[in-house]
Amino acid sequence: MSLPLRRPSRDPDRPVPVLPRGPSGRGRWTGQRAAALGLAALATLGVAEPPAVGPQGLGDRLFPTLGNTGYDVTSYDVSLDYSGHNDRPLNVTTQITARATDELDHLNLDFARGAVRSVKIGGLAARHEQHGEDLVLTPAFHISRGQDLKISIEHTSDPGGKSDGGWIRTADGLAMANQADAAHRVFPCNDHPSDKALFTFHITAPQQLTAVANGLPLRPGARAGRRTWTYRTDHPMATELAQVSIGKSSVLLRHGPHGLPIRDVVPTADRAALAHWLAKTPGHVTWMERKVGPYPFEAYGVLIANARTGFELETQTLSLFEKALFTAGQLPDWYVESVMVHELAHQWFGNSVSPRRWSDVWLNEAHATWYEALFAQEKGDHRASLEARMRHAYEQSDGWRAEGGPPAAPKAPSPGEKISIFRPVVYDGSALVLYALRQKIGPAAFDRIEREWVSRHRDGVADTADFVQLASQVAGQDLTAFFQGWLYGERTPPMPGHPQWQPRKGADKPGAKGAAPGPGAKKPVPTPGGPKAAAGNPGKPA
Repeated sequence: MSLPLRRPSRDPDRPVPVLPRGPSGRGRWTGQRAAALGLAALATLGVAEPPAVGPQGLGDRLFPTLGNTGYDVTSYDVSLDYSGHNDRPLNVTTQITARATDELDHLNLDFARGAVRSVKIGGLAARHEQHGEDLVLTPAFHISRGQDLKISIEHTSDPGGKSDGGWIRTADGLAMANQADAAHRVFPCNDHPSDKALFTFHITAPQQLTAVANGLPLRPGARAGRRTWTYRTDHPMATELAQVSIGKSSVLLRHGPHGLPIRDVVPTADRAALAHWLAKTPGHVTWMERKVGPYPFEAYGVLIANARTGFELETQTLSLFEKALFTAGQLPDWYVESVMVHELAHQWFGNSVSPRRWSDVWLNEAHATWYEALFAQEKGDHRASLEARMRHAYEQSDGWRAEGGPPAAPKAPSPGEKISIFRPVVYDGSALVLYALRQKIGPAAFDRIEREWVSRHRDGVADTADFVQLASQVAGQDLTAFFQGWLYGERTPPMPGHPQWQPRKGADKPGAKGAAPGPGAKKPVPTPGGPKAAAGNPGKPA
């Protein structure tokens, strides 16, 4: 996520362990690792005993009611019927394939903003009850551990609710913005990034509209003035990264490096005006591949929405941007491109390698901000100096930590503003951690860590302890104490190689001069280390 300012776990008092990996190296949980991280982490992974009927959750520190125990989703198949009116509920069928990880007599899904008409599990009718934002299903039979499940839910999906994520109403239709906890406001799901799955979307809409979704398109069909579009992902995806857009759009096709399909989606009326920006995407992909290795998915592109969102979003294979970023004319070209690179970098960091808990979100945003800043330095002017930006971040860091918590132990979201976890400390404040790491171990070792991270955990989930372990392994030294201070400390440690850098005095007092502005502030002209600017209402999805 990219906010206009500085855009969108582990317990903070627990030391960062350097722990051995399982044989696959892709996030297996050994007994030693489970013991080190405790029962709360086991609950996050869905192996805890399911509670009684009613709301539950994985116990994520930032979003405790998100996600559910007792099963692992392998695929979603979502069929949406859009009337052509973006203020009316859609009729939807959501089919979920999962495997039980516990003995179950009932199971929970996350769901809100819709009415459930019927549920079938294993082809048999199942009871359903709504408890808050949990949909509790009771099948007609006992579910055994290891049993495969087929769940089919007929429901509606209402885009006319509060503007707090899920559907975004555009000038000519709909799009999705599900980060961090809003996919379940569109369709029933296990709405937590630790449970990734394959997705298929079928979107039926009036003939004059175009529907797009994550992945690659299959052949569309038509009937009686309506058309059904089908898209399928080749790689697993977190629910918060799902994207469906319906509107008067043009789909522009080209190729990137190695023949990668590049699919950009723009309002048809703005196609000519936006062509200049769309032509840059293949070069951005090439630039990122030189930094971290092969692009991890089957396609990429940008979705430009005619809506006021206040953010950009890294939806998988099709990043969401608001049109005003490209048309307002207030920002230098290199700066707009760096925002595009930020969302592209998330395809590696956050999408292919997803956070195990939301407290690990610094791993997403630190890296996206890092490559945004590197790109800006290479393509920009004197305002784009990486060292100047990091020095500015260092001066602000104590204030950011006081306001939002340290990078790997962010404070809970503000009431009613779930995306307020995306504070400055998870952007430049966390990129500062990567800068400190490179200063400590050198550029060559740092670059090896980056490439190994996205290769080792591709299509998986990983956490802060995984990054600490990999960095220590590649650097050939135990970096536990280094990361403990930089990731969990209330105050910012000394910067390796820059002993003269000092935090700004008084910046550790929330609201003091020099502390980062809050989510509602705007800054239209970028400065080194300054917050990101974009049009719209910051932090409040339209």
